[in-house]
Amino acid sequence: MTADDAIYHAEGYADDDLYEADIVEWYEARPVTIPTAVAAGAVVAAFTLGALTAVAALFVLDRLDD
Repeated sequence: MTADDAIYHAEGYADDDLYEADIVEWYEARPVTIPTAVAAGAVVAAFTLGALTAVAALFVLDRLDD
């Protein structure tokens, strides 16, 4: 008895059940679509947040130099 046989026997598998094919249906996912306005808004918001962060960092560094 091999290790595989012992595992199958311990878990109650019958030899017939091990080799039967299961039918699996794969569905292709729909492509992700976002409206142009939402994409443009996200880009503008990210740029604004980055600019505000840079200005805040420069302000803090200027205050620390004094």
